[in-house]
Amino acid sequence: MLKTILLYGLLLGILVFVLNFIEYFFWVRMHIFEIYGGLIACVFLGIGLWFGKSFRQNKNTVSKTKEVETEIEFAQLGISKREFDVLLLLNKGHSNQEIADKLFVSTNTIKTHTSRIFEKLEVKNRTQAILKAKEKGMILP
Repeated sequence: MLKTILLYGLLLGILVFVLNFIEYFFWVRMHIFEIYGGLIACVFLGIGLWFGKSFRQNKNTVSKTKEVETEIEFAQLGISKREFDVLLLLNKGHSNQEIADKLFVSTNTIKTHTSRIFEKLEVKNRTQAILKAKEKGMILP
């Protein structure tokens, strides 16, 4: 009896395998255009990712070039990058303590930066410094 059960089980397993195999080939024939479309989509996806990666690298190069140009302009005006950061935050209306918290420095450092900004721009207060920076094109109006 055990032999009969095992034989029937083996035959049924083989039959299920054969039917699944036939169904697979039938499915492939019925959906060949979808399969080709999916393969073509994968190829174009790969090409798009490759172009995107190379374009992004070029974009980073352009932004780094702009940063270098900006630093050169700051050097010509005599303002450091950190002083420019302080100037931008002054433009937004932040207090010395708020600027210090955002830049992770002490308030004395911010006071030093602002006094140097005033000297370099030849002004006496924050409002004049912001107006002069806007006139020179350092800050967008």
